[in-house]
Amino acid sequence: MKKLILSIALLSLVACASTSDPQKIADKRAEIDAMASATLKSLFKESSGAKRLYDESYAYAVFSNVKVSLIITGGGGKGVAVTKASGKRSYMNMGLGGLNLGLGAHKYQVVFLFESEKVFEDFVEYGWTADASASAVAGVKGANAGTTFTHGMAIYSLTDVGLMLTADITGTKYWKSKTLN
Repeated sequence: MKKLILSIALLSLVACASTSDPQKIADKRAEIDAMASATLKSLFKESSGAKRLYDESYAYAVFSNVKVSLIITGGGGKGVAVTKASGKRSYMNMGLGGLNLGLGAHKYQVVFLFESEKVFEDFVEYGWTADASASAVAGVKGANAGTTFTHGMAIYSLTDVGLMLTADITGTKYWKSKTLN
């Protein structure tokens, strides 16, 4: 059931995102780049530990996501994965699906910091599926706690109310955008 819901969410995102107009593609890339820059700025303001890990990282990725729950949870978003040394950008999609007893919508940004070229390249080239919650940093007092790479990645989730304690990215799939690359 979970895979069916995720597949429906992913197909919806792909259908909505398809365009071949060069100006629309350039505009979408610029919009994603601006979101990524603003998100990183907010993250560094919230957590000096995140800034330290960013400085040590090989690469990063930033996504803006919307999650909607009404028994079935679905959502999606777009982002960019960037190699810091070269500035090379890979524009990516994300989709999520699952079951939930909740009701509502949630907009948030996710920042991935990659410790090595291998971990980053695997993420960009093969995509990534999250099957478990990822730890993040929370609150002003704990903003620098737990700021280490785990399995070559550090993951932060930001909302309009600040950094979240956990980035619940269960059932989330990340993959390269065929339209924007």
